[in-house]
Amino acid sequence: MKGYRKYFGKKIIWFLITLVVAVILNFVLPRLMPNDPVAAITGKMAQGVTDASASQRIYEKYQEEFGTNKPMIEQFFIFVGNLFKGDLGTSFSQYPRKVSDILASSLGWTIALQLPAIIVGWLLGNLLGALAAYIRKGFDKVLLPMALFMSNIPAFGMAVIMLVLFAVKWKIAPTSGGYAYDMIPNFSWDFVKSVIAHYQLPFWSIVLISIGGQAVGMRSMSIYELNADYVKYARFLGIKDRKIVGYVFRNAMLPQVTGLAMSIGTMIGGALVAEIIFSYPGLGSTMFTAISGGDYPLISATTLIITLMVLVLSFLLDIIYGFIDPRVKAAQLD
Repeated sequence: MKGYRKYFGKKIIWFLITLVVAVILNFVLPRLMPNDPVAAITGKMAQGVTDASASQRIYEKYQEEFGTNKPMIEQFFIFVGNLFKGDLGTSFSQYPRKVSDILASSLGWTIALQLPAIIVGWLLGNLLGALAAYIRKGFDKVLLPMALFMSNIPAFGMAVIMLVLFAVKWKIAPTSGGYAYDMIPNFSWDFVKSVIAHYQLPFWSIVLISIGGQAVGMRSMSIYELNADYVKYARFLGIKDRKIVGYVFRNAMLPQVTGLAMSIGTMIGGALVAEIIFSYPGLGSTMFTAISGGDYPLISATTLIITLMVLVLSFLLDIIYGFIDPRVKAAQLD
């Protein structure tokens, strides 16, 4: 039990350190952008105003409201204090909407799209990799080149390919959006069908690129385990091949759990670009709008949410790995 506390304690410490660094970077980096969003808001609000002093007063008013007239370090502590209160600020580009309201309308779309896609891609990739290692022959010769090819296609590349083929050329799927533009979100069957139809291309574009890397990794680990001494010894003792294969693939699956944690981080970043290509109403499109408008609060909040998602999921997978990997258990008992 002491070993488990030590293992979990280290993971929690690194989680907190990473979180602090992420908060600092999420605050500082957007504010290094050269454009002045307050000036853009002032330009909209001061349309038709010919008095320069009146425009200046409007500018100073919004500077005071957003705190951009304060030193950077003071802005940071205000930002952190507001985080603890659950206040993510007011959007520049969509003023006067609150950042929390904007994220609330887009976060669910991203979670519903990306988590199932990453998990399905991970499961299919590991299944195909295990079959390729066990069957070999023609199956392996076909799967391995395909998996290598798929693993090297970026998320936005696969999104463009599927968009051109299935939406533009063959016209069997919608080109963009999360549902039909002439519909209002509700719980009717027509709306659900529209959401499912718009869900397909973004979902499968993420699944297909995640299959390749997982299949290659699982195949390599399975081949290594199949040639291990314990497998040869078990076969020498006459243990049934089905039972041996079960242990082989369970051992080969353990490093793939870590691979899932790593792929979540890389996939979320790439899949957000896929959301932009399909104009899917998730965090990707929200971030694109925020960057285009130099919207500091919205950029900081969006990247912070994404970072938290990756950190929490990676942390949970590390904890699960500590329970299921016998080598970690053995190290804890020493």
